[in-house]
Amino acid sequence: MRSEPEAPLPDLTLHTVCGLEELAGHGGSGVTHVLSLLDPGTPEPEAFGTYGAHARTTLHFHDCLGPGDGLVPPEPEHVAAILAFGRDLDGAGHLLVHCHYGLSRSTAALLMLFAQAEPETSPDALVARLHAVREPAWPNARMIGFADAMLGREGRLSEAVRQLHALQLRVRPHLAELLRGLGRGAEVDAAERG
Repeated sequence: MRSEPEAPLPDLTLHTVCGLEELAGHGGSGVTHVLSLLDPGTPEPEAFGTYGAHARTTLHFHDCLGPGDGLVPPEPEHVAAILAFGRDLDGAGHLLVHCHYGLSRSTAALLMLFAQAEPETSPDALVARLHAVREPAWPNARMIGFADAMLGREGRLSEAVRQLHALQLRVRPHLAELLRGLGRGAEVDAAERG
C-alpha cells in the first residue's frame, strides 16, 4: 500500500541524528522537533529539560529484526507512526531524531522521512544524504522494509540500504561479528551477498 500525503511535506533544512549520550550537546542548537525511538521501559531523557520549546514524539521498540525473548520489534504501526510524525512537521526548522546509539532506528526513521518528503528522489540519493548526515549509519532493515512497502518504493529503498550496509562492512569489517552477535545476521548476510 502506498501512503500519499494530503499536502506537500515541509522542507526541513536541518537534520540531526544522535544517540542518548549526545542529546545534551544539542540543547542549544534550536531543535524544533524531536523523534525519540527508545527501548521499551526507557524513560524520557533528562537532557530534553535543557532544550527550548519543541514538539516531541516518542515511540518504544527494540532495535531488532524480529520477535525474540523479551524483544519488541519494530512493527508496521511504528513505521506508520514515524511517517505520520513526518506529515505533521508543520513549521519545523531543526529535526532531531535519536535512538540509543544514533545508528540504526534513528537513521532508518530519518531515511523514511526523506523518502516520504521526496517521492521522486532516488533511494540511492536519499541514502547518500543520510550517510552524509550520520556517517556510521546502519539503518534497521526491518523498519526500512515496512517503509519501502508503505511508500510504494517497490524494494528500491531496501536495496539502497543493503548497499549502505555493504559499504559499512567494507569500512568497518568488525561490524559483521558484532551484528551477528546482536541477532542482526540477516542484514550482514544480505550486505555480504553484494
